[in-house]
Amino acid sequence: MKNNIGIWIDTHLAVIINLSNGNETVKTIESNIDTRERISGESKKYGRFGGQYLTYEKNRENKKIEQTNQFLKILLKEIEDCDSVVLFGPSIMKIIFEKEIKSNLNLIGKLVGVFDADSMTENQMVAWVKDFYNNKK
Repeated sequence: MKNNIGIWIDTHLAVIINLSNGNETVKTIESNIDTRERISGESKKYGRFGGQYLTYEKNRENKKIEQTNQFLKILLKEIEDCDSVVLFGPSIMKIIFEKEIKSNLNLIGKLVGVFDADSMTENQMVAWVKDFYNNKK
């Protein structure tokens, strides 16, 4: 039987809806991406050392990229065994995840679509995924 997955993805979390044998399972994965963070020891947006100014933006950006990569690795493990996957959600994260899937040769053929969607309840997400796969046939 087909194992179809729909992922509602946002910067803060991903909701994975797995449709298999007429049953659905829902799993929520937190991203742990810090969008607003204060690094300890940071007092201002810049530090002054002699005539030089040092910003903490690069440290923050590197940490955010690393956290995003860890989140995407977890999601890639979740979709390894599926037959098809559809991504939907309100943020740019779905586009980033689409690029990650397309760079993986084992998963590139499994991606059936990427769609914009607003914030939804869990029941609305399940209904959206069921409707997508029923209309796809």
